[in-house]
Amino acid sequence: MASPTLNLLARQLRPRSHACLRPTLPLPLPRPPCRAFSKPSAPRGRPHASHPGPGPREDALRRPVPRAAALLSSLGLLAFLANLTSPAPHSFLDATSSSLSYPERALVIDHDGRDSSYPRYRISEIRKHDASSDQPWVMYGDKVYDITDWVSAHPGGQVILRAAGGSIEPYWDIFTIHKAQYVRDILEQYLIGYVHGDDLVDGRPARESIEDPFADDPRRDPALITLTSKPRNAETPAEALASSFLTPNELFYVRNHMWVPKMTDDEAEAHVLTVELLDGETREYTLRDLKTRFPRRSVTAALQCSGNRRSHMSRDSGRTANGLPWAAGAISNATWEGVYLADVLADAGLDAPAALAGSGDEKHVHFAGLEAYAASIPIRKAVDPQGDVLLAYGMNGKPLPRDHGFPLRSVVPGTVAARSVKWLDRITLSDEESPSQWQRRDYKCFGPNQLAVDWDAAPSIQEMPVQSAITLVSLGEWRGTKGRDENAGEAGGSGPSPESNHGSGPQKSNRTPTAEEVSPARALSLSGYAISGGGREIIRVDVSTDNGRTWAQARLLPDCVSRNGEPSPCRGHGAWAWKRWRFDGSLPEEAFTEAEPQSQSQSQSQNQGLPGQGKRCTTLVVKATDEVYNTQPERQGSIWNVRGNLATAWHRVQVCSDCAPGNAQTSAPRGGDENKS
Repeated sequence: MASPTLNLLARQLRPRSHACLRPTLPLPLPRPPCRAFSKPSAPRGRPHASHPGPGPREDALRRPVPRAAALLSSLGLLAFLANLTSPAPHSFLDATSSSLSYPERALVIDHDGRDSSYPRYRISEIRKHDASSDQPWVMYGDKVYDITDWVSAHPGGQVILRAAGGSIEPYWDIFTIHKAQYVRDILEQYLIGYVHGDDLVDGRPARESIEDPFADDPRRDPALITLTSKPRNAETPAEALASSFLTPNELFYVRNHMWVPKMTDDEAEAHVLTVELLDGETREYTLRDLKTRFPRRSVTAALQCSGNRRSHMSRDSGRTANGLPWAAGAISNATWEGVYLADVLADAGLDAPAALAGSGDEKHVHFAGLEAYAASIPIRKAVDPQGDVLLAYGMNGKPLPRDHGFPLRSVVPGTVAARSVKWLDRITLSDEESPSQWQRRDYKCFGPNQLAVDWDAAPSIQEMPVQSAITLVSLGEWRGTKGRDENAGEAGGSGPSPESNHGSGPQKSNRTPTAEEVSPARALSLSGYAISGGGREIIRVDVSTDNGRTWAQARLLPDCVSRNGEPSPCRGHGAWAWKRWRFDGSLPEEAFTEAEPQSQSQSQSQNQGLPGQGKRCTTLVVKATDEVYNTQPERQGSIWNVRGNLATAWHRVQVCSDCAPGNAQTSAPRGGDENKS
């Protein structure tokens, strides 16, 4: 039986007559092509340059090639670059690329150890071949490549034009897949020469001549908790997570896979969104068209990364999961402004009722961004009148910030944020999901025992499960009289003395002591968020102060309730926003039954030069339930997966106290810190 990969390849080489060719190989593609692969352009002569070797030769590698070979090359460099996790599994491409043949020729080695039959180019000359040139070039190491034919043969080639006129290395440094030999083999097809020796330092272009692809990224608020700088990935700080219903734009969490596209306001208004129907017909809309031709809509929705709380999964299970170690801040809430995707698709020619009924051939809607990221959602979600899928150009009453998709993005409420594609410039209707890396080889889940995974066997994450988190913990001073009364004489307390009663002894009260008077306690205040996918309402949040032995219910904040005749701040047809909650109670002295973690005790002893203070601890827990009684699993170990996605188990936060009312200490909690004092 033919392998799935070969079957997929066969489908590509024999596309249906009414549909454009849609690659489905298990490789990352920056965006779904809209046409069958174009014919290779005519071979170009090597540009004139002075060099010590023989004159320009016809390059056999640049002549037209058979369709299968064209498929290999047209997949493009960016397709391989997009693999953020690990090199693609062995496939047809691996076998074929290892057998790529090159014409035999005698090498003439120059004094610098490089083939003298190729020209040498000054970097000043290479700079002229930038994105505006008819012949864009890139450098890799000390080599020069003409990527003209590749750009024209594959739509994703427009992305790599950012590196044109400079070095491709900073872009490859973002990823690791470029180390694969078959990637180098493909790149060698475009070799035209070497960087001139006078522009090399230790055999490589000088550092100052290499562009930083992130140089134009926007400035970020320093309060964001940065996990990676290039590309920028940063959490919303704990104090901002649930302190306001709508997250301020500057504190909205940032999840970028690559650099942030940049354009002026005028360029943004003229930005073109292309919509491609299943038959290959296209419609184009400028941002100005979207603003003037379609009704303006608002939807209040939280966006949550699939890796939110991944660090909790790794810590609580004792098994490290792959991916960014997000704490509880890879989620934020906003009101988005734009137009309904369904309205635009209907205007472009989609039979929306048939798509909603499932009777049309369209099954998925692909989104592709300017920086090569791509993903898709089911067509039914896209056209559901209650689904509220937006093409958004505004956020909390302001234009989209650059980090969040300016000038245009998709917002898919109730769905993993990976499907809300930023910097949107193309929408494609298809009978299959997006072939991109981020759809087929990333945002999926597997069993705790599965390490060598079958990506094709697992569905892509769409709707999110129930999630909740504790974002702020506040411990007050000790209350109660038990400890204070017992120590009153020694501490010089203010209680009555025998002398003040004229020798009659302590006076006794007939009042029944309260629980706090019997047992000292510390006031406790907790805040956090809860959310479920698919627009399902959170109906209850349960809190435990003793690691799940006993429970109480938190108070759900009425953020979506209309006040003073004003409309609800929550817009849309579903419960897309997060639900904020608050719990006010107390922690009695008896609750602190757990030993202080050894690492904390040792650290305190070392810092103060004293023996450990002997603090005692307890574990606070939160879990949520939605309107159809979905709830969260108890332990992260039971849902651990190699990618660390959907870490939705009970959120646990340990708090510690020295348990002596006269010596109680309180420290403010920090974002992502799961041990509180």
